[in-house]
Amino acid sequence: MTKTMNGQLIDNFREYLINEEKSSATLEKYIRDVTQFFMWISKSDIDKRTVLDYKEYLKEKFAPASVNSILSSLNSFFDFNQWYELKVKMLKILKQIFAQKDKELTKAEYERLLNAARDKKNQRLYYLMQTICSSGIRVSELKAITISAVKCRKATINSKGKMRIVLLPKELCKMLEEYAKTQKIKSGPIFITRTGKPLDRSTIWKMMKALCDTAGVEKNKVFPHNLRHLFARTYYSLQKDIVRLADILGHSSINTTRIYTMETGEVHRRQIQKLGLLRI
Repeated sequence: MTKTMNGQLIDNFREYLINEEKSSATLEKYIRDVTQFFMWISKSDIDKRTVLDYKEYLKEKFAPASVNSILSSLNSFFDFNQWYELKVKMLKILKQIFAQKDKELTKAEYERLLNAARDKKNQRLYYLMQTICSSGIRVSELKAITISAVKCRKATINSKGKMRIVLLPKELCKMLEEYAKTQKIKSGPIFITRTGKPLDRSTIWKMMKALCDTAGVEKNKVFPHNLRHLFARTYYSLQKDIVRLADILGHSSINTTRIYTMETGEVHRRQIQKLGLLRI
């Protein structure tokens, strides 16, 4: 059985996602994934075989987690249109025990990025990276860091249909108050463009990548979300409270938080060696 695609279906799907109160980032991702699928097939009719072929194409091009993320978007679209026979199974991914050392940003590397931003006189990026790394917020939540949030030292964040309060460190608030004063920002979000709009993810990503050569940090480690990971690992290493950490990060599942707190294999090796259970 085949289905015919037209632009109205995507428009209807977008309206459905809006009514479901999906975040703007989630909405954009779903629509992007569905649109790219239909661009790939470059024809009006699709069937289960076509979807399976696309799944194979994704497996060759992307990591398993990324493939599953895209398939999830497509399955949601098929569900919405009641095209249940087109849905495909997710890839089975073995549970990852250790974090990849070449992917995780260390505290020393983070410090070098801060030094690079300061040396380049990029105050906005200097304070932005510290804001994410000291609070654990998502880059999409930076718009919640407003003048009023800094004054009361807490930000109210509404993300993915959930509202939470993020406490902001006293020292961070002092720095941001001073920064806002020098930039003559009197209300609204602190991290904005020259036209007064909140900085978007792409702009922040590019600014951080531009620091890599000066900071001596591999580019594959430098992106906004890794600052959130560094916050999570640092918090957990000190507090050992994964439930509280999940609340701070806005995770609905502790299993998601466990991914953030994974240490590298080298850390586990040192811990095991300290057990003192070998006689030499």
